[in-house]
Amino acid sequence: MEHAYFLDSEYPQTPPERAAFHIIPVPLERSVSYGRGAAKGPAALLLASRQLEAAENGLAPGESGFYTAPFVRCEGGAEAVLARVENMVAHAVDCRACPVLLGGEHTVSLGALRSLARGGEIGIVQIDAHADLRPEYGGDPFSHACVMYRAVNDLKLPLAQFAVREISREETALRRRLQICHYDAAALARDGLPPDPLPLDFPRRVYISFDLDGLDPSLMPATGTPSPGGLFWHDAVELLRRCALGREIAGFDVVELAPVPSLRHADFTAAKLAHVLMTLALRPAA
Repeated sequence: MEHAYFLDSEYPQTPPERAAFHIIPVPLERSVSYGRGAAKGPAALLLASRQLEAAENGLAPGESGFYTAPFVRCEGGAEAVLARVENMVAHAVDCRACPVLLGGEHTVSLGALRSLARGGEIGIVQIDAHADLRPEYGGDPFSHACVMYRAVNDLKLPLAQFAVREISREETALRRRLQICHYDAAALARDGLPPDPLPLDFPRRVYISFDLDGLDPSLMPATGTPSPGGLFWHDAVELLRRCALGREIAGFDVVELAPVPSLRHADFTAAKLAHVLMTLALRPAA
């Protein structure tokens, strides 16, 4: 599939073995339950990245090398797609690069987590309007509504959730039973950002999973299931900075962009978010 490379307006494509970041587009859209369009998200984000400036937060991640991989093929069942994602992430790790998944629906994160969990202890930082802790949804255990259940139940990974504002009774009970760290949107609005968002015993190595509906829909309307009361830009970036403090970002994703042709600002916001996360992966926040 012909597509733009990340920030190719500023940097040529770097060979994978020399790139600090492997950008992996995964246009999966098989279980979305409301608005559609997530399959077009990775291409829209890559195209919007051409409008970014080279530097972000005083750093220019592209100077360390961007390799934008071919789009992951999304035909076949969920396990087949996740296996392809696992292989792409494993290749990034073999190249000593940070894998950057661009979704597509949130299910794609599971492939990255399966791969990265083989490299040692890792914790998940999830920014999302939804808890995604259902064992199955609509009879599908690989629904986008189940990705974090698969991570905590199947992979036994520690999880911290932020900005959630849509959660079922069953998910609430699971959170309580597993003692999942969480700062929901209502608590963040009432109390502000926590100074130390992650527990003291949370793994030093983290994977950040950013579902774009974690942002307020006035800022990010182009997503399948928008919910009012989300994060705004500076709070989102500051929260990420605090979560990255003293930690290694082993990989991250930006998922659930469902582009709307008349709303280019949403595509640009998604691309800028990916770029900000790259700066945090390069240099843990001080």
